[in-house]
Amino acid sequence: MFNHIMVGSNDIDRSKQFYDAVLAVLGVDAARENVAESGHIRLFYQQGGSTFCVGQPINDALATAGNGSTFAFKCSSAEQVMLFHDVAVAHGGTSIEDPPGLRNSGMGRVYLSYVRDPDGNKLCAIHRPE
Repeated sequence: MFNHIMVGSNDIDRSKQFYDAVLAVLGVDAARENVAESGHIRLFYQQGGSTFCVGQPINDALATAGNGSTFAFKCSSAEQVMLFHDVAVAHGGTSIEDPPGLRNSGMGRVYLSYVRDPDGNKLCAIHRPE
């Protein structure tokens, strides 16, 4: 359904360190950096035909997190959900909501963890047990 998702960053170097480490947990290679014609830097993380992007806002305003927005990453196990969470926190992220674990949700029983990246974007790691 999605081709790509982009979040903004106020410190692209900090974001690269954070996302290179966190997305490596999911087997994603380090970012491919791109400089737009405007001079703004963008980071592209690609896997399985999808792209997660981090970029400097092209209007030169501060990047802000979307209230009510969450970007969820599929994990292959409950252990990977926990590792995603722990690596995110170790690299400047903030643990939010309930502690990582098994929950009943509108999607059935799932393992979840929620963190905010250093710019405040809300991330979820999710695994649906068989």
